[in-house]
Amino acid sequence: MVKKMESQAESFLTDPRLPAVSIILAALALYILLPGQLTLGPSWILAALEGALVVILALTSQYRSKHAKSLRYLSILLIGLIGLANLFSVGLLVHLLLHGTMASGTQLFFSALEIWLTNVLVFALWFWEIDRGGPVERSKGSEHYPDFLFPQMTQTGICSPSWLPNLVDYLYLSLTNATAFSPTDTMPLSPIAKILMGIESLVSLLTVTIVAARAINILH
Repeated sequence: MVKKMESQAESFLTDPRLPAVSIILAALALYILLPGQLTLGPSWILAALEGALVVILALTSQYRSKHAKSLRYLSILLIGLIGLANLFSVGLLVHLLLHGTMASGTQLFFSALEIWLTNVLVFALWFWEIDRGGPVERSKGSEHYPDFLFPQMTQTGICSPSWLPNLVDYLYLSLTNATAFSPTDTMPLSPIAKILMGIESLVSLLTVTIVAARAINILH
């Protein structure tokens, strides 16, 4: 019994999907902090659902080799739920802005900031999940074509020949794409990578230039 528990703990701690849990929790925390008028129903419903999915992923980590495809679909569902909830919040924020029903400029500004940060986190997870077949496939060294061209992949002598991007690299990619509204040092290669980066840029542009700018004007 003890050996089995130790094996399960080791499987969980070595799961290549584990680093993403902190990003998911951060995105959920930001979503819960949003005003009720910017969420689809009570915010705790999404948090509870996402929490249940995280627990399922943790409990099934020792079976990831046998059920890799099913678990990857579950991970995609997890990210998709947060992403859709955030897009819905963007739509509600724009609607409230156009109708002037936000309580104050301060509330509008911080709500826009929370949505923008959630957008960065969610798309970092998307990039992390789609690149080269996902984190599990990358950890196994599977021969998948890359979806993103990182600088370390274009020059020799600046990193190990076996270098692979980690979650921090995808966070940085998402952050720079959201602030520059375009690729910076990392280029999208596959159609899905280009689509995701385009959507993130559009959401970021809408949030920053329309909503946040309007909130600052109200403050003045």
